[in-house]
Amino acid sequence: MNAPIVRLFAVIVVLFALLVVWTSRWTVFDAKSLDNNALNVRTLIDELKIKRGRILADDGTVLARSVPASGDTFGREYPTSDLFAQPVGYSDLAAGSAAGLELSRGPELRGIETGLSAIFGPLGDSQLAGRAGSVVALDPQTGAVQVMYANPSYNDNHPDAPCSQPGCRFNRSTQAGYPPGSTFKVVTATAAIDSGQYTPNSIVNGKSPVTISGVPLSNDNNQSFGKIDLTTALTYSVNTVWAQVGESLGRATMTKYMLRFGFYSKPPLDYPPDEINTSRPYSSTGRPYPPGSPNEDIGRIAIGQGGLLVTPLQMAMVAAAVANHGTLMVPHLTDRVVDPDGRTVETIKPSVDDQVMKPSTAQEVGQMMKKVVDEGTGTPAQLGGVPFAGKTGTASIGLAGSNLTQPWFIGFAPIENPKVAIAVTVERTQGGFGGTVAAPIAKAVVQTLLAEGQ
Repeated sequence: MNAPIVRLFAVIVVLFALLVVWTSRWTVFDAKSLDNNALNVRTLIDELKIKRGRILADDGTVLARSVPASGDTFGREYPTSDLFAQPVGYSDLAAGSAAGLELSRGPELRGIETGLSAIFGPLGDSQLAGRAGSVVALDPQTGAVQVMYANPSYNDNHPDAPCSQPGCRFNRSTQAGYPPGSTFKVVTATAAIDSGQYTPNSIVNGKSPVTISGVPLSNDNNQSFGKIDLTTALTYSVNTVWAQVGESLGRATMTKYMLRFGFYSKPPLDYPPDEINTSRPYSSTGRPYPPGSPNEDIGRIAIGQGGLLVTPLQMAMVAAAVANHGTLMVPHLTDRVVDPDGRTVETIKPSVDDQVMKPSTAQEVGQMMKKVVDEGTGTPAQLGGVPFAGKTGTASIGLAGSNLTQPWFIGFAPIENPKVAIAVTVERTQGGFGGTVAAPIAKAVVQTLLAEGQ
């Protein structure tokens, strides 16, 4: 074979190889990116022609469904409007946007399966009565979300419509960062008792003021309690006692238990990660502290101050861990996935997130929290014949002298066989307290959930 023929053959082989590579790029290697290209109208039309599955509440109420639209396409309809808007979210394929379960469970809703059964219960909560805030309730034994309501909410049929209040598409249950106030003393009590450094009967001087991190700290109204045990200090929410306990435990111990409860990381909820915030301490400039940072004022963090910001979901998880004998379950919104024939193709089984504390510690902390409701700052949450364990919190916010507060209540019931763990907070009240503002809301929600479970 002469040289020109060899060269011609080589050129033909190279051209053939280039043809294979170029055609394979779009059909094989970059097919996914082509499908996902926002300019690919054909892909968008294909998506709009898919009849997505329904989202159902635990009682069968339809929360989201597909409805016929023009050109053999489908749109989404949300029959309960703003009641479940925050957890359910919305899907607007034409606009290229989605949120909530519509986003996080998008693959399951894409036509193959007909629906999700999300555990909310029918309680969307009217107890906030128009006030900005959040209510989150979990089943402590399974991690199932029973209530997730944030106000203000929005109509997920029209997610881009102007909001009646600022931030209505902002899910305060999972995205907001609030100072938890004295509800965080449950975490401090857990660290103190589970580490073996304290017992519920340990005595600490509750005088006021005391110096914490070089700065005086006082009790409410500068009330001085003298030497009291930790149970009494939790019952009446004595700041100076718990700040001293936090400093005595030290950053390493406090950080260890905060990590176990889930602080410093996003909760593993089946929800879009961009719609979940991390609960942790922050500097005065808003910079998040790494776990155990020497810049943390651990004494003030121990009483829910010191730049600590939390989500209501995180504080519900704190209550749930104590309720469930020290075992924190993974929180989840979805219960099961159902195929077009009504067969369950996936069940979301309860799974353990962490063993936060020993069962004996959980039992002791639970009894301390019971006293808070029986005779302390949480008496407005009393459920009559149902024993309720709880903790109030009242965080001062805004400028000094503004009298603005962030009231909280966390707790669980019934104590012997907990079915509900709850966190309630109300934004920016004028002088309101956790016991008088948040505790009655928690009481009403827990009563409703326990009645439904009978």
